[in-house]
Amino acid sequence: MSANAERPPVIAPGYTPATVTDKISAVVLNKTPKWWYVGFAISFLAAQLLFITMAKLLVLTVGIWGINIPVAWGIDIVNFVWWIGIGHAGTLISAILLLLRQTWRTSINRFAEAMTLFAVAAAAQFVLFHTGRQWLAVYWLFPYPNTMGLWPQFRSPLMWDVFAVSTYATISALFWFVGLIPDLATLRDRSKHWFGKITYGMLAMGWRGSARHWHNYETASLLLAGLATPLVVSVHTIVSFDFAVGIIPGWHATIFPPYFVAGAIYSGFAMVMTLSIPLRKVFGLEDFITMRHLQNMAKIMLATGLIVAYGYGIELFMAWYSGNTFETFMMKNRILGPYGWIWGLLILCNVLTPQFLWLRKVRNSVLGLFFISIIVNIGMWLERFVIIVTSLHRDFLPSSWGMYTPTVWDWSFFVGTLGLFFSLMFLFIRFLPVISIFEMRTIATGDPADVKSKAHP
Repeated sequence: MSANAERPPVIAPGYTPATVTDKISAVVLNKTPKWWYVGFAISFLAAQLLFITMAKLLVLTVGIWGINIPVAWGIDIVNFVWWIGIGHAGTLISAILLLLRQTWRTSINRFAEAMTLFAVAAAAQFVLFHTGRQWLAVYWLFPYPNTMGLWPQFRSPLMWDVFAVSTYATISALFWFVGLIPDLATLRDRSKHWFGKITYGMLAMGWRGSARHWHNYETASLLLAGLATPLVVSVHTIVSFDFAVGIIPGWHATIFPPYFVAGAIYSGFAMVMTLSIPLRKVFGLEDFITMRHLQNMAKIMLATGLIVAYGYGIELFMAWYSGNTFETFMMKNRILGPYGWIWGLLILCNVLTPQFLWLRKVRNSVLGLFFISIIVNIGMWLERFVIIVTSLHRDFLPSSWGMYTPTVWDWSFFVGTLGLFFSLMFLFIRFLPVISIFEMRTIATGDPADVKSKAHP
């Protein structure tokens, strides 16, 4: 039997373009299920913690957090880097796999793109509020003409973050919306309520599916994919420069850019899998989000996880090989110091647990993949904590050493951004198609990649 015959299909057999449209549009147009109200209520209540914490933060400033003199960046920056990393999978699935003409992306690209936008929205809260005086953040960081000769400081990686994240969010939003236009027209034509017809009609911008419309759509998609592809590398590379351009042991490392990019794709695909597995179950979308999608995501997680593990090994090797006293102490303190147990959990979550993905039995287990993806998400959060906190709390001068302990307001801010993320995700699931209808209709008529591979074995 050939490899193509053994590979699970992109879409379950027996679907026609009409039945694909009925199945996916029904998720939006049918009556809202009760579980949706429960899930949205819990997420919305969690999001209220964010607004409560924001209000207290504006009045009392960042003193309510656990940051101190040696650890000036706490879990606010940990969460910022974590959320930005989660958003990477959406751009990778949408842009790079589109340019490579990988048809298996079609079932997961829509909510992966939405996940990118919502993750960037959550990350932006930490960027704004950790500055302390939020009303001056635009003044100091926004790239207006440098008339003062000093600020904005264009040689600062914090300025580079503003350029990178804002560009990333803009291109991702445009790419997501352009991909939605044909499906919005489908919902416009199928909606039974006048409000839905008007709303979806306005968003569809007069789409009629003419040859000219499709030509403009294809051109715009390819241009945006070409713009978004370098962002996969550049955004988290620039985020890594926040640390790599510093002189603190544990930060000043040339491996950080590729190491951070691989880690971002690693955590991003873990979050896509965490979301897609429950989604396919509750909406009965197993025929569209098949085991082939889950297996491919598992393989990408395994590959990027090995790159991340290599990065951990290089850090250990360079601390020994450099002969630098401070680098050697940093690694000993990271492993054996007061935060050593967190480093141990990090290795367990990010290095050891994903090795189960070598086993075909695990890759074929939906429950096993779900638990591994959650563990990886936890491990990537711990990685950012280890990089930031353990590098800062004991630096060059022993008299300035100290410990960092997050306060209840640190955690409430984080939980609040989780609530914001899932609230936006619940709204997206309810009012927009989670799977691209027109792309799935194309696959239902025949998978061009499979046809080509069978014609030219």
